[in-house]
Amino acid sequence: MTLAETSLLEDPDCRVEPIDAPVRERGGARDVIVAIPADFRLASGEKLNQPNVVGRLHGRAGAPVVVVAGGISAGRFVHRTETNGLGWWSGAVSVRGPIDLSRYQVLAVDFAPGAEFLDTPVTITTQDQARLLGLVLNHLKIERVSAFVGCSYGGMVALAFAELYPDWAEQLIVVSAAHRAHPQATAWRGIQRRILQFAVDAGRPEEGVALARELAMTTYRTAEEFNDRFETTAPDAVGGAYPICEYLTARGEAYRTHTTPARWLSMSDSLDRHSVTPENITTPVTLIGFTSDRLVPIDDIRELAARLPTLWRFVEAPSLFGHDAFLKEDAFVGDILRTAFKDIKA
Repeated sequence: MTLAETSLLEDPDCRVEPIDAPVRERGGARDVIVAIPADFRLASGEKLNQPNVVGRLHGRAGAPVVVVAGGISAGRFVHRTETNGLGWWSGAVSVRGPIDLSRYQVLAVDFAPGAEFLDTPVTITTQDQARLLGLVLNHLKIERVSAFVGCSYGGMVALAFAELYPDWAEQLIVVSAAHRAHPQATAWRGIQRRILQFAVDAGRPEEGVALARELAMTTYRTAEEFNDRFETTAPDAVGGAYPICEYLTARGEAYRTHTTPARWLSMSDSLDRHSVTPENITTPVTLIGFTSDRLVPIDDIRELAARLPTLWRFVEAPSLFGHDAFLKEDAFVGDILRTAFKDIKA
C-alpha cells in the first residue's frame, strides 16, 4: 500500500519497446505493451478507459518467469536499471539477490487504472487486476509461472490470481496480505478518501492527495518507530508544526504529483473491496506476516494460513516498521524468498 519513502515511480525517459524487440534495453529490462480487448469489462461492468496494460520483463531472456507485484503505488519498475533509477523492490529483485535476475525473468505490471486515462474513479477489484495480468501472460505465451510473489496489494492480487487461475503459478509467496480487508484498515482508508473528495470538491485536489498521504503514512508505520524517531517538542505557538507533523507534511508534499485523486480513490477502494475464499486456492502458498502490521493484522494472516488447503509455510515476525516491513526487512524477507526459490529449476 506504500513505497519506501525514497522509492521512485515511473521514469518519464524510459523507452517503451514492442514485444518482439530484438534486444533488451540496458539494465536487462524491456517493456511489454498489451492491448486491452474492446469487450473487456471489469467485475462492476465498467469499461477501463485505457487502451493497454503495460508490463516490464527484467532479467535473463528465456529464464523461468516470476511475477512480482507490490503496493498500490508500485508498478512495473521493480528493479533498478540505468533508465528507471531505483526500483521499488531492488532489495529483493536483483542479480544474485533473493529473486535472482541471473536465474529468472521477473514480470511486473502497472496496476490499472492508469492515472493518465482516468478522469473519474472506477470500481476495480483484485480479480480484475489478475485478469489484466492474464492478458500479459497470454500475450507472452507464458503457460506457467514459477512463482507469483505479491506484497501488500500485490499479495491480494496474487491470491485472487490463484483463485481464478489455479494452474498458472507453481507457487505463491504472499507478504503482508490476507484474504480480506480488515474493517480497521477500511476505516482509515475511508477517512483518507473523504479527505481527498472534500479537497477535490473545494478545488484543491493536490492538497487533498498530500493530506491523504500524510494520514496513510501513520498507518504504514508503528508508534514505536515514531517514538524512536521524533521528539515531542512543542512549537512556539498554536498552529505550529511538531517534529512528526513536519515529517508527515514532507511526505505528503513529495507524493502529491505521483498520483491523481481519481486513481487514489479507485485503488484505495479496491483494497477494501478485496475478498477471496482461501479454501478455493489450491496453489502452494508461503505466507509472511509481521506482528506489528496494523493494516493487515497478523490474526487475519493466521486465519488465512489455517484455511488454505495447500499452505507450504507460514512465517511471522516482529518489526519496528509495521506494514512497511516488507520494504524494510530485506534480510528477513530475503532469506524466506531464497528458501522458497531453492527448488525452482532455472
